[in-house]
Amino acid sequence: MRAIIIDDEKKGREILKSLIENYCKEVQIVAQAGSANEGYDLIQEHHPDVVFLDVEMPNGDGFSLLDRFCEIKFQIIFTTAFDDYAVKAIKFHALDYLLKPIDIDELRLAVANVEKQLQSKQPVENKYTDLLMSRKPENSGKLALPIKDGIIYLSIAEIIRVESDGAYSIFYTNCGKKHLSSKNLGEYEEILPLLGFFRVHRSHMINVKKVKKFIRSDGNFIEMEDGSMVEIARRKKDEFLQMMSYMG
Repeated sequence: MRAIIIDDEKKGREILKSLIENYCKEVQIVAQAGSANEGYDLIQEHHPDVVFLDVEMPNGDGFSLLDRFCEIKFQIIFTTAFDDYAVKAIKFHALDYLLKPIDIDELRLAVANVEKQLQSKQPVENKYTDLLMSRKPENSGKLALPIKDGIIYLSIAEIIRVESDGAYSIFYTNCGKKHLSSKNLGEYEEILPLLGFFRVHRSHMINVKKVKKFIRSDGNFIEMEDGSMVEIARRKKDEFLQMMSYMG
């Protein structure tokens, strides 16, 4: 398996190269780059099977590098020192990544995943399309929803609530429409809280900016802007009220 390491920090490149050489014998490092521009040229020259790609780099991050390719024909293992929104997005799209300092077992697992995908000989491009599309300026503030016949991009501002439906999730919008996503609510819990959502119940996440009022009763409920009533679990009530008090 031929690999390229792209990381602006020389020490980071050296550490990863050493770990790969010692613990992932099936991987051959054919080149290293200290910038996105250099990495682009090396990928064109060497045609690697996999690229270890740092997410945050000056003068062009990992995502902007990938945007330059008309077609991605290599596997990617993202690397980063920051457990931030970018990592949540990578994880949400079920892609491989490594947090620095890199754990040996996680490195081995990521490499094994890549090897399995290479052996399957499935097209690589589609794996990364959703992630890259979601980061384009025109899709800023939007969420990519995988649906039965493709992908739709919903503005975060128009989503009222998300309801669990077994292995699926139903998104309700302020225009009265609903969309069935092929991801379950647990998967959305990775990313939606970073976008202003709160899980009030095992069956529901709500957009806190769309809350109309909290209703105390035998069972506590939240009325949303569209008039829908969502039950809030007892163990979530105090956390929810505290959060709303800060927003007020």
